[in-house]
Amino acid sequence: MNSISVRALLVRGMLAGLAAGVLALVVAYLLGEPHVDSAIAFEEAHSHDHGGGEEPVSRTLQSTAGLATGILVYGVALGGIASLVFCAALGRIGRFGPRATAALVSMGALVAVYVVPFLKYPANPPSVGDPDSIGKRTALYFLMIALSVLLAVAAVILGKRLAPRLGNWNAAVAAGAAFVVAVGLAYAFLPSVNELPDDFPAGLLWKFRLSALAIQLLLWTGFGLVFGHFAERLLAPRAGAPGEKARTAAPAS
Repeated sequence: MNSISVRALLVRGMLAGLAAGVLALVVAYLLGEPHVDSAIAFEEAHSHDHGGGEEPVSRTLQSTAGLATGILVYGVALGGIASLVFCAALGRIGRFGPRATAALVSMGALVAVYVVPFLKYPANPPSVGDPDSIGKRTALYFLMIALSVLLAVAAVILGKRLAPRLGNWNAAVAAGAAFVVAVGLAYAFLPSVNELPDDFPAGLLWKFRLSALAIQLLLWTGFGLVFGHFAERLLAPRAGAPGEKARTAAPAS
């Protein structure tokens, strides 16, 4: 893997992240935004402050241009980071080709970056949570992401070191079990956050969290598929491609 290949994969990763972000944007707009509107309506109906001034950014702008900007920038940024992780992982986590490695990286990122933190600190709609504790909640969430990523990297290293003695399958199972135990300990020691109002509709909360999970699932799945295609075409071009055929079929002079 030379610097030219890394640069080319970085660009393709960002493009794949952009494409996946477009897919996630459609799901966020169709599934997520209605639940956000319902949560905001609940907050306004139960708020004691009815004399608030005009909001600095309108809800219409938030749910259209703001949503699109946030998700697309997020997709491009994570696509670039994931492509660099792909460059480091290719050939080092097993005898996988570019497409399979891209799938493993994207699914691993989904679990480590989103699913594990989500299970400890699940997504909440706008009306849930004390505004005064937003700094603490944000810090805890990012701490959980950092711990999850570090533990996932440690699990991969552990699996590689155990493979010669236990075999690939047993080493993967042992590393996965160690990851689950370590995450469980992190869950136990980190403080919980429960600021859900007693009268908040359980159905709305459940649908909001499912839509948030669906957005991330589509984002990372889409990235893995698109980037895997790009990476395979760059790193393992087919021998039967028209240009290749023309070169091999040319008579020697």
